[in-house]
Amino acid sequence: MANINLAIVGCGGMGTRHLRGLAELQKHGLSEFNLVALCDPVLDNANLLADEAAERFGTRPAVVPTLAELAVHGVQAVDITTTPRYHHTLAVEALELGWHVMCEKPVGLTVECCRRIREAQSRTGRVLSVAENYRRDPMNRLAKAVLASGAIGEPRLMIHNTLGGADRMTISVWRHMKDQSGVLLDVGVHFTDILEYYLGPAVTAYGQVRLHEPVRHNPAAGKDNDMSSNPAGIYGRWQKVMPATFEPTAEDAAYGTITHANGAVTQFVEDHAGHGRGVFQRLLFGSQGSMDLPNDRSGQPVTVHLADGKSLTGDEVLDLVPDFRLEEATAALFGGERLGGYDLPFTEIDPRIIAIEYAELGQVLTGRKPAVEVDIEQGMRSVALVYALMESSLLNRAVTMDEVLAGSVNGYQAEIDEALFP
Repeated sequence: MANINLAIVGCGGMGTRHLRGLAELQKHGLSEFNLVALCDPVLDNANLLADEAAERFGTRPAVVPTLAELAVHGVQAVDITTTPRYHHTLAVEALELGWHVMCEKPVGLTVECCRRIREAQSRTGRVLSVAENYRRDPMNRLAKAVLASGAIGEPRLMIHNTLGGADRMTISVWRHMKDQSGVLLDVGVHFTDILEYYLGPAVTAYGQVRLHEPVRHNPAAGKDNDMSSNPAGIYGRWQKVMPATFEPTAEDAAYGTITHANGAVTQFVEDHAGHGRGVFQRLLFGSQGSMDLPNDRSGQPVTVHLADGKSLTGDEVLDLVPDFRLEEATAALFGGERLGGYDLPFTEIDPRIIAIEYAELGQVLTGRKPAVEVDIEQGMRSVALVYALMESSLLNRAVTMDEVLAGSVNGYQAEIDEALFP
């Protein structure tokens, strides 16, 4: 079935997760891809991942340090899983080489970076998909169907609150550095994508951002197999050699109010410096009811509270949407077209959701689906909405998405852009 020659560009933690997602897709007989090469200037990383690929696929992909050296391997598409600072340069180069691109989020380090990718995609006519995974979760698919059914009426308010992390490192040092993709951007684009997935385009944002923790601590420094901030158990070998303490340059908390074109409002808290009780709360209120939405990639059920006082949860929610069906790949990977929840460890959930991203790209490239769901426009909007909160905080006023997307408001991003585009 594999007929699209693919290379993974970036062979660290995210590249490893994507390789396992591709393997999951192949295991279910749904892969359109032939992994022909791995690309990373750190050849030790690429060779280690090539060894794992050989075990999972039966053949060892070529290993190269630069995009230019991929051409001889007949590459048709690349999956960019490097750190975000390099997304725009690699995506533009790949598109101009004639290759289709899937790029991890955030698709660009700033709105200007996204704009340059968009221009290259428009020039070349190649497909560009943003690997945004949270919306692919079967529970988000179900909740979106419930909202579309009118079961809770017209959406009015989303409350999205996440707090935790204290002074610990979130996965890696670079996620706390403004010029590399601070944690509010790296994690926040997941959330801003989800907000627009449910409520449609954001229009304005008022935010306050803070750097609460001037020193971060890496609990994995010098240790083997520390799992305190190690999704899927993949990052430990890099975390072990990262510094025990460091000084972040990017803010770690955002508090905001966002308005949407349909009149709905989002109350937003993303605080990675929360001490004491950790919080994940995503509530959606409509004109006739509300929904409690579970943490992404948890398998926990959606709960719907109706106007008559009745509450439905898990499989009961499916009765509200009798025509709801998961997409073919999602159903195959998670074991059914109609799910009210699922019980899997994160090490199995993560590759399955990444596999869905690959499945969609394969369908588009083979003409079985007209377009990718998260394109450069949506990926750029998610980046812009994160920065809207930061730009608002800097100006101490509400900003519009139009201002941020056009670049007329970019004071927070300016020093990053000046370093990237001197």
